[in-house]
Amino acid sequence: MNAMNMSNLVLWGVQGFLALFFLAAGAPKLIGRGMERWTGFSELPRAMVVFIGVTEVLGAAGLVLPMATGTLPWLTPLAAVGLALIVLMATGFHLRADERINALETGLWASIAAVIAIGRWDLLAASHSYIAPWVLVAAVGVLVPAVIINLVVLFRRPVNSGTETGSKLVPAADAVSATARP
Repeated sequence: MNAMNMSNLVLWGVQGFLALFFLAAGAPKLIGRGMERWTGFSELPRAMVVFIGVTEVLGAAGLVLPMATGTLPWLTPLAAVGLALIVLMATGFHLRADERINALETGLWASIAAVIAIGRWDLLAASHSYIAPWVLVAAVGVLVPAVIINLVVLFRRPVNSGTETGSKLVPAADAVSATARP
């Protein structure tokens, strides 16, 4: 098996895994069940949550269907970049809630999506399909600064920005006001 076939096989496995992940992440947002367990969604309007769910489900389809059908295969790397941007934006919710591990996890998902985008772009270009290189460069040009900004914000935040009140972690200012209430 040559290197191109091996790369294609690995990419299909990762694409399938990531597509299932985003399908599982997007479906509850569309259905509206179980959202209380997810950071930040209680603060958003329902229409925004549904929009995020639609983009995740469409992104999951975009990871697999264009390449599998051979119809507009260049959409697959763009879907991967779009999903990377979605999870990088989710990092902001985790940072606001001081959930550093979850913020790093979203960075991991974005990295996996970026690897798919770059790998698929390379394989499409190797198969002599014309794809303007500026499209991928522009997409990665947005992704890389977003990752750097999120990492800077992540590591500059203080570790203990909240205190424990009951079974819920709340910001220190809210904990003081909560204990002062009758």
